[in-house]
Amino acid sequence: MSELKRAGTHDDGDICVNFSSNPHIDDIISARNSRRQVLGGMVAMAGLFGLSACDSDDGGQTQSNASVSAGASATTSSGKNVTLAGTATNSTGVLWTQVSGPTVALSNANSNTASFIAPAVSAPTQLVFAFNAPGTNNTVATANTTVTINPATLGFTALPKLLNDVVTVPEGYSVTVLYALGDPIAPGVPASANNGTDTNYAQRAGDHHDGMYYFGLNAAGTGRDDTSNTRGILCVNHENVTEQYLHAGGTLTVVNGARTNRVEVDREIECHGVGIVEVARGSNGVWAYNQASTFNRRITPNTPMQISGPVRGAARMRTLFSPTGTAGRGTVNNCAHGYAPWGTYLTCEENWAGYFNRAAGDNALRPAKEGQAYARYGVAGGPVAGLNWGTLAVSDPSDTTYRKWNASVVAGPADGTGDFRYEPNQYGWIVEIDPYDPASTPRKRTALGRMAHEGAWPANFVAGRPPVYYMGDDSRGEYFYKFVSATNWDPADAQRTDRLNVGDKYLDNGTLYVARFDATGQGTWLPLVFGQGVLTAANSLYSFENQADVLINSRIAADALGATKMDRPEWAGVNPVNGEVYLTLTNGNATSRPLAGTDAANPRHYNDPRTTGTAQRGNPNGHIIRLRETGDNATALTFQWDIYLFGAGSDLDPNNINLSGLDATNDFASPDGLWFSRPSNPGGQINPLLWIQTDDGSFTDQTNNQMLLALPGRVGDGGARTITNTDASGATRQQATIVGRAPGLNLKRFLVGPRNAEITGVDSTPDGRTVFVNIQHPGEGGPTATPSSNWPTSQSGPGNNARPRSATIVITKNDGGVVGL
Repeated sequence: MSELKRAGTHDDGDICVNFSSNPHIDDIISARNSRRQVLGGMVAMAGLFGLSACDSDDGGQTQSNASVSAGASATTSSGKNVTLAGTATNSTGVLWTQVSGPTVALSNANSNTASFIAPAVSAPTQLVFAFNAPGTNNTVATANTTVTINPATLGFTALPKLLNDVVTVPEGYSVTVLYALGDPIAPGVPASANNGTDTNYAQRAGDHHDGMYYFGLNAAGTGRDDTSNTRGILCVNHENVTEQYLHAGGTLTVVNGARTNRVEVDREIECHGVGIVEVARGSNGVWAYNQASTFNRRITPNTPMQISGPVRGAARMRTLFSPTGTAGRGTVNNCAHGYAPWGTYLTCEENWAGYFNRAAGDNALRPAKEGQAYARYGVAGGPVAGLNWGTLAVSDPSDTTYRKWNASVVAGPADGTGDFRYEPNQYGWIVEIDPYDPASTPRKRTALGRMAHEGAWPANFVAGRPPVYYMGDDSRGEYFYKFVSATNWDPADAQRTDRLNVGDKYLDNGTLYVARFDATGQGTWLPLVFGQGVLTAANSLYSFENQADVLINSRIAADALGATKMDRPEWAGVNPVNGEVYLTLTNGNATSRPLAGTDAANPRHYNDPRTTGTAQRGNPNGHIIRLRETGDNATALTFQWDIYLFGAGSDLDPNNINLSGLDATNDFASPDGLWFSRPSNPGGQINPLLWIQTDDGSFTDQTNNQMLLALPGRVGDGGARTITNTDASGATRQQATIVGRAPGLNLKRFLVGPRNAEITGVDSTPDGRTVFVNIQHPGEGGPTATPSSNWPTSQSGPGNNARPRSATIVITKNDGGVVGL
């Protein structure tokens, strides 16, 4: 707030040159406001309201040669941008001050129009502001105005279902494209040609943008500032590639099943991993990334890594590259994400298993349990797998960049140090990255288990309590996990600059648990600890050798413990107010969830026919489950659960399929991404906004993938229900479950993406007024010559047959309010 200057004085920097005994305006305003009781006035909110004169408590204006008006009272809701507008005559300056109510930050307080963001409230709450204007006779004219704030609502009109080729958001919002496949992130790298000829993706944006987190930078751009809303570092996962748009010819060069084009393979490898880019909001309000920032870097499948935690140095982590099993190279198939309060990014390795080749008959060259473990994770064998990087032949035998993707027993000692038979065991972890230190080496946090990781969402960062992380394993029939650190949280660690060492403290030791959801609506966390219960060498399913073996084979350990198989457990989110945990279960098919295979936590088996009449049986639309830890303690060993939301078309059976009562404004399928607004703004306070993103193939005959916003209730706000499931033969089966309260108007469609794209990854600036969202693989499945999508070119005009690109977008509210409210 700038100082108000009186007539007859001048500004001489920090030196006061007025030595008269006249009162200071701050003293006058303070005295004036302390004796005012009448609340009158007027507010112009978001530019929608006009002004009129108001009375003060002395029958008009304070006796002064200046006069002011502030108008009549008004009402708004949490998160809205509010503009206070006053008029003053014969004054030497003006100043808005707050008289009562929850404290807000006033912008432009020394002008006729000041503004603020309406705070979060649980009930209608009055805020009173004074508009003050001094006259030349050293008195101040003052008028008050009252703004009533109501609890948050979804402050937008729901979008219809759409099939167009743009990102569509509600009226009153704007979308810009920030960071797209091929964009250069180092000085001297040319702009993307977007025709399949670009190289050096180690210094370009990768493909398939996914999980994402915004880390604040100070105004100078030299270091961390968690409160910054205008400058930061964006960490973005790059999960996979769409080869028909990535390469010039649109296909992979393969001869007799082997890759032969090194340029193509390098392009694909470098397009995976994580992108770290500095971003900032310009004076025009438009966000852009800084190509020359020293923070920019790519972390790819070639980037050196450290192995940390209980699996570091384990026998089945040894490779030709790291005979000690303490180091590795790269991260791949980075899907969801997490973060640590000490300022690091957690990226999650999801479907990594499909990148590895194994020779036919490889199992015969190994101990039987190794083949069993690889089969459980999908490293099933065969000379052709995924993108076949391991088949690329190179002339230099010391170049193991590509050989490491061949996990066959090839040569050398039986301990695996002569080949890459154990390389798959170096993937499937949570990887911690320091975005503020480009020279740092990422660390794989093995205490959090090995799986197809979907997110690592934190909870319980309270002084003296152990931090907790919740994690899904994204495959049909897999499990939901949590990690409880062995170290109690010390808030002083939040601002340490040796951030990865802090990660050592909290993430390298603790207990990994897996969830069992019981039919009663209760659940239990089962510890994955060697030597406890059935996790011993005597186990008939798999002979566990030690804790490293349990963690490398977390899935097998969870099998042995009897955890509940879920319908693709994906992203998790923790309500920042009440600590309840939400988990998206994207979908299940008739194979993974047959009629007889339903249970209370995965209760549906049905058919959702597409408009073409194609049968989609099982649980094709997915659901969102939530749990409340016993005693609201994230370290508890038991919990209560219900199903918050069932995906379904609004035209499906309301008694057995559309159990959440969805209509045309909020029906959806295949929930995937999930996020709660940050607690640093009204969107994440009192009743936080829940953001739901879809990765759908079952509902795309009616709409492109979408993002919905919700104001959810609490676990237990619904009740028990019994539904009737039906299979293809017409057989039926009753299934009891626990259903949350129907969302009604507290769930709305906020965004619809372009054609054939997944909506995934969302975060915001701390004030919630800028939201970042990722658009993944637009045009997927379309032909190279005539793509089925031309986005993001189509966002601003004709697509011109441009190749589509995954990209990060920025969403802002045109009036400057909190996005979604």
